[in-house]
Amino acid sequence: MRMSQLFARTLRDDPADAEVPSHKLLVRAGYVRRVAPGIYTWLPLGLKVLGRVEQIVREEMNAMGAQEVRFPALLPREPYEATNRWTEYGPNLFRLKDRRGTDMLLGPTHEEMFSLLVKDLYSSYKDLPLSLYQIQTKYRDEARPRAGILRGREFVMKDSYSFDVTDEGLERSYQAHRDAYIRIFDRLGFEYVIVHADSGAMGGSASEEFLVVAETGEDTFVRSAGGYAANVEAVTTVVPDAVPLDGLPAAHAEQTPDTPTIDTLVDHLNEAFPRDDRPWTAADTLKNVLVVLRHPDGTREPLAIGVPGDREVDAKRLETQVSPAEVEAFDEKDFAANPALVKGYIGPGVLGSESVSGIRYLVDPRVVDGTRWVTGADVSGSHVIDLVAGRDFTPDGTIEAAEVRAGDPAPDGSGPLELARGIEMGHVFQLGRKYAEALGLQVLDENGKLVTVTMGSYGVGVSRAVAAVVEGSYDELGIIWPREVAPYDVHVVVASKDPEINETASTFVAELEAVGLEVLHDDRPKVSPGVKFKDAELMGMPTIVVVGKGLAEGLVEVRDRATGEKQDVALADAVDLVRATCR
Repeated sequence: MRMSQLFARTLRDDPADAEVPSHKLLVRAGYVRRVAPGIYTWLPLGLKVLGRVEQIVREEMNAMGAQEVRFPALLPREPYEATNRWTEYGPNLFRLKDRRGTDMLLGPTHEEMFSLLVKDLYSSYKDLPLSLYQIQTKYRDEARPRAGILRGREFVMKDSYSFDVTDEGLERSYQAHRDAYIRIFDRLGFEYVIVHADSGAMGGSASEEFLVVAETGEDTFVRSAGGYAANVEAVTTVVPDAVPLDGLPAAHAEQTPDTPTIDTLVDHLNEAFPRDDRPWTAADTLKNVLVVLRHPDGTREPLAIGVPGDREVDAKRLETQVSPAEVEAFDEKDFAANPALVKGYIGPGVLGSESVSGIRYLVDPRVVDGTRWVTGADVSGSHVIDLVAGRDFTPDGTIEAAEVRAGDPAPDGSGPLELARGIEMGHVFQLGRKYAEALGLQVLDENGKLVTVTMGSYGVGVSRAVAAVVEGSYDELGIIWPREVAPYDVHVVVASKDPEINETASTFVAELEAVGLEVLHDDRPKVSPGVKFKDAELMGMPTIVVVGKGLAEGLVEVRDRATGEKQDVALADAVDLVRATCR
């Protein structure tokens, strides 16, 4: 491919809407172009990288015995109605009507279609186990598309599904997919971790995510020195032992004027009601946070969440716990509709499904029976001290919504947790029989009895992988592509306008191609060598060969884009050397 003919334009400045390195570099280097928020056109260079990633995924899926199919992106409503996901997906689903007024959707995922296909063609246990996959464009109407192709509304995904008769068979299929994913991500060349994950609206039992370690990642995960790793949404709190109620002091309400925040309350407690053993801290207080859940059918439900005052409610953990409902702010009109709630001084006394407010009240798992708290007295300017859980108030249940912090104990006892950021690249679920039951996917077992098939679901973000690779492989000059996914093996830069040097470069390029290498040949006659070098570094091919004034001595310069190392090589030896470096 000659640069003089390549359909691409490099940019010197970052796009105005770009926030993360991959977004900036993929646009600047001529790999993608923005069409609308969360929607991108793949240019020739980008499409070649995308194709390389697809091929890696396809090779490893085929190697594990999965078979490739291809579903349409435009789908009927009925299968998604049967599993209730027409409603549960809420506004994230692209809905439309055809000319006959029939409800359709653009597929966000295809569990229903895979299940119905297998139901249509297979009816016996002898047909199973089976694993099918597709590499397909998906559509989700993200509320906040950002970070270029990392979080778009249209994206390419590999989704696969396993079908087994027994739970033991599902575990084997799950492990086979997990092993294939390890091979895929090893070949893609980025640093990743495998973490426990919450199944969320997908349902099922075992669930793990493959996260690319990146400071720009949207996902927070935790890990311990002892080997525990989990997405922050899936971390469970180490619950303390309950405290005997006998002998605990009686609760008493005290005037605490001008203390609507935890900080002001703690300061007042230490000044007006000092403890003998230690100062009051935020961890002694019980903070009650109000939100509204908007359910898929449009109904709104207020919810109160009690957490220790030294922690905030983590929005992502909360959203995972209440899915498929969406979380909205509890605003002034909601306070007006609930006059028993005194802003800044809300306590358990007016919360709970059996209370005057009727607002469901869920608390952090650390709020166990016998724990003593300072919390709102439901009167302006007043708090209750020594309010005891299980004696003075009983919540409706618990919820894992409080933030996870560095130093918290790992649930498995393997030590304190540390926090890191990552990009979700793959997710594996043991779905079980949720979708098979909803869609009537059954087969005859060896005894001639109808049994419901058990399923696994496995996804890889194919287009997201292109950006994830860049997030882990770039420098101040531009992209550094790993060889497995680079659009070209070699970038030949002609640093001269001399016709003889240009002719020699063309012959050299032909020799590289003859030994099986793909070459990007910068033959642009009116572009300076400096601009060509900058473009080569920005575009990021693994090997750069400069053909220029060194030819007077029979030499070309070979550069390693990753290490920056340069060496002058005799032209006669250059093809063999470059071919060796590309293996």
